[in-house]
Amino acid sequence: MKQQIFSLYKIVKRKAAGSQRNIRWWVFSVLLSVVFTSNAQIRIWEGTPEKASSVTLTPFIPEGKTRSDVAVIVCPGGSYHWLDISTEGIGVAKWLQKNGITAFVLTYRVAGVWAYVSHYRLLVRGNRQPDMFRDVQRAIQLVRENASQWGINTNKVGVMGFSAGGHLAMSAGVFHNTNFLLPLGITPKVSLRPDFVVPVYPVVTLTDKRYVHKRSRKGLLGEWGKRNKLLQDSLSLERHIPADCPPVLLVNCVDDPVVKYQNSVLLDSALTARGVPHRYLQYKTGGHGFGASDVKGTEECRTWREAFLNWLKENIK
Repeated sequence: MKQQIFSLYKIVKRKAAGSQRNIRWWVFSVLLSVVFTSNAQIRIWEGTPEKASSVTLTPFIPEGKTRSDVAVIVCPGGSYHWLDISTEGIGVAKWLQKNGITAFVLTYRVAGVWAYVSHYRLLVRGNRQPDMFRDVQRAIQLVRENASQWGINTNKVGVMGFSAGGHLAMSAGVFHNTNFLLPLGITPKVSLRPDFVVPVYPVVTLTDKRYVHKRSRKGLLGEWGKRNKLLQDSLSLERHIPADCPPVLLVNCVDDPVVKYQNSVLLDSALTARGVPHRYLQYKTGGHGFGASDVKGTEECRTWREAFLNWLKENIK
């Protein structure tokens, strides 16, 4: 990329004929072109009845002979109120891309910072469930339908999520038999079931008062829905694991100060009870929000990345 930018700079410098202002403008324009050509955002609801132009899917396509035919849709966390695009989105996607895996960062719908500050969803709907479930199912649909374009095997499409994004990723596996797209008149010809799921320090329960992450619950269910016991139960993942749930690699740390580690313990127990193939990586240290970073978290928890790559080779063939 750096060499490409340098070469383009020399070209536009000649074209600008010595004008410093023109040079800066040309360079700026070309850099924008390089960025958007390399990772062009896909507006997943374009051409549909759904009015959600902010929802995008950004592909990170690996190059070279080490490229695999696996794809991962990445769901950043943020308490269902915002998205940590940098660490848990782009950072994760670049790490996957570096390891030959095609990644797609999903900017799914969330309540927004203003909803967190003002509670305006007491008066108007705003973003809440099932919006984000539709977003992730639509992403799975589009990745599978266009798999040949990206060199992807339609039977090797997974979802990876962090924190609240971990809840969303796991929901894609738990509720895959429910077509959330149907009210929009969309009946995909491809399966909406991910081939594997990787929830990292995920939000899991919405009912257990000892462990629930209240901010995520409010972001997902809304100001009124967060008090609805039936709704809480219906989206508490540990209570709804299906027998045909896809394989799961579950990751978290005991010292997580944000989402209590028992969320993952509940999920691990539920997966075991249903006989779902899975592996649970529980680390003592690492905290929360480390994504695929080389510096965040601890040396211990950062080993999850290599463990994931090995697990993928062993389980997704």
